[in-house]
Amino acid sequence: MTRWMRGIMVGAIGCVATLSLLLGPVFAQSPAPGLTTPWGDPDIQGVWDYWTFTPLERPDEFAGRDLLTEEEAATVAQQSNADALARDEPPPPGEVGGYSQAVWTDRARATALTQPSLLIDPPDGKLPPLTPEAVARAEAFRSAGGYPVRVRVGGLNEDGPEARGVAERCLLGFSTGPPMLPGGYNNNVQLFQTPGYVAILHEMVHDVRVIPLDERDPLPDSVRQWMGSSRGRWDGDTLVVETTNFTDRTGSFNTSFEAWGAADNLRLVERFTRVDTETVLYEFTVHDPTTWTTPFTGRFPMSRGEAPLYEYACHEGNHGMVNMLSGARVEERRAGTDQP
Repeated sequence: MTRWMRGIMVGAIGCVATLSLLLGPVFAQSPAPGLTTPWGDPDIQGVWDYWTFTPLERPDEFAGRDLLTEEEAATVAQQSNADALARDEPPPPGEVGGYSQAVWTDRARATALTQPSLLIDPPDGKLPPLTPEAVARAEAFRSAGGYPVRVRVGGLNEDGPEARGVAERCLLGFSTGPPMLPGGYNNNVQLFQTPGYVAILHEMVHDVRVIPLDERDPLPDSVRQWMGSSRGRWDGDTLVVETTNFTDRTGSFNTSFEAWGAADNLRLVERFTRVDTETVLYEFTVHDPTTWTTPFTGRFPMSRGEAPLYEYACHEGNHGMVNMLSGARVEERRAGTDQP
């Protein structure tokens, strides 16, 4: 745990089950009275948990539906959990397998929202079509022997660590974005405020975005960063964060397992609204005319976390990457010399 995070204590006052009752249309757009900082800004500080089984896109069975019953939301969560656990089988001989879904992920908390998808616009709750340019770029990349996009999670080959996906290399977390999306585990973020700044600390890969609120100019276009360059402002009681200057090494939009396009022309707008003592409403809109035919928007609540945020060290002190690559080189040498 880093020095500046020591001493942070968050009471276990939230109940994850209440998330199934929360929908974007139900939320008030103003925080409860008194939730302000000593200098008068709306207070959004704290550790917030954004896990849910609600899918990114609206399932076809809920086409035309903006609201599910609590029973339907519970069924979505239970089925999603069952599907994940069904994949939690022993690996084939000679393979080490991955994380146990039952032990190492958040899937034990089988909850879902009563909104049918995280996406609320377009109205059908689906990602919009890709542009012809994005389709052509994906086809060219595939023809060259790679994945259809620059993949955040997986890798292209085993020739070296630089060929692995950026999330696998712990350069970016697979659920932290920006924008943030619920992933398998570590769906936690901590928000800090001082006069003139907001800091967003992601548990996954312990990335921090320091966001100035002083209307300064954005970075020059030639300066690119993994998580982009963010500028913030208050729109009434809502913190609005606009982020640009992403690299082209990650997708325009990413889930835990997929990525689309490249982020070099992405403008991301995020909105944080403190609804009550236990909830921050999070909303994001992706603007990227190079990749998507129209912008799209997602929204979901973040509930107060039940524990302090701990450092996620990822590859620090991890010898797995070295061992995997060294083992592959040994196998290649043996194959070249007919050694047993």
